[in-house]
Amino acid sequence: MDPAPDRLRPVLAGLVTALVGFTSSFAVVLAGLRAVGATPDQAASGLLALCVTQGAGILWLTWRHRTPLTLAWSTPGAALLVSTGAVTGGWPAAVGAFCVVGALVLLTALWPRLGDLVAAIPAPIAQAMLAGVLLTLCLAPVRSLVATPLLVAPVVLTWLVLLRVAPRWAAPAALAVTLAVVGYEAVDGGTLAWSDAVPRLDLTTPALSWQAVVGLAVPLYVVTMASQNVPGVAVMASFGYRVPWREAMTVTGLATLAGATAGGHAINLAAISAALAAGPEAHPDPRRRWVAAHTAGWAYLVLAVGSAGLAALVAAAPAGLVEAAAGLALVGTLGAAVAGAVAEPRGREAAVVTFLVAASGTVVAGVGAAFWAILAGLAVHAVLTVRRRPAGAPSEPAREPAAPPPLPTTTPHPEPSPREETSARP
Repeated sequence: MDPAPDRLRPVLAGLVTALVGFTSSFAVVLAGLRAVGATPDQAASGLLALCVTQGAGILWLTWRHRTPLTLAWSTPGAALLVSTGAVTGGWPAAVGAFCVVGALVLLTALWPRLGDLVAAIPAPIAQAMLAGVLLTLCLAPVRSLVATPLLVAPVVLTWLVLLRVAPRWAAPAALAVTLAVVGYEAVDGGTLAWSDAVPRLDLTTPALSWQAVVGLAVPLYVVTMASQNVPGVAVMASFGYRVPWREAMTVTGLATLAGATAGGHAINLAAISAALAAGPEAHPDPRRRWVAAHTAGWAYLVLAVGSAGLAALVAAAPAGLVEAAAGLALVGTLGAAVAGAVAEPRGREAAVVTFLVAASGTVVAGVGAAFWAILAGLAVHAVLTVRRRPAGAPSEPAREPAAPPPLPTTTPHPEPSPREETSARP
């Protein structure tokens, strides 16, 4: 029998996974939902729905497969909401876009070719779009520090110190300082009531507008797949685990659909926080690490109870303060996206064009900049990679016939792909 410390180790790792995942980005979620038209109550409802649906999804996947599969809300997707802003049709149209995202993720599980289309987008263009989307929110600490230095300086200093000594806790600590300042001023001014801390769902009848579908749902789906689901599979593979792709997409698609009318924007595989539950820090025995992810699922359900109070604190915050803390939490993600966008000299121009269009915030025909950024990047990429032929040259140069490959002596066994049901109980 394992000693007590070893039995508790995955439980503690699961609690850390949930706390880091929640505290480092819930402010980004609330800012994104408010940006696309949610009231404070509707944003609080969205945060509650996200906690419940991702917690329930984690519990199902970990119990069924006994692997440390963790889910998360789409933090880059929430940043996309901030950069997109209000859509044609208002909050009901945004909720309709969330439903479309859930349907697209579910369709990815049923028809893997859809995921292949997303994967066909050149990685520098996808990373550049993400970087342009994040830039708006990552500029908030700079602007807020200039506007209200006495309020924002302690947040920035806390983040910087923790970034040096305990990087994992830098963003949560900065947000904790932010909420402490807001809580003190709100209680002292009597702007908060105990009833604000009662969690409740605020359901919205979804509406569909083509502008919201094209300008919000499509970019949100692409960002969720390219920056969360695909990296999530890679992170799990790095620790020796295979993700049951079809079932994971089915669960996250259904979870997104279930939470959409309550304000949840997207549920996906965890990428960064996945390592906290799947790594050796969770437990030396890989077969026991699923307990860490399972514990994180229960922890998210507990955190859901406190989501309304935290949302009320955020709503009572001075303008720009919470956005500054949210921007600090995304600095590392922005840096990784920029590095991925310009790492290869070939095609760098297409990535830069994508970044500029996404960061511009330009709205054309009611469609946000993220969608146009993808189109612009793909157009430049196509122009720069098309082959040029001298005038009068044959359309297809003559080539010597290639020798046929040798026949295999045994029947080949292809490597299973993430889209196949490869996960099994140990």
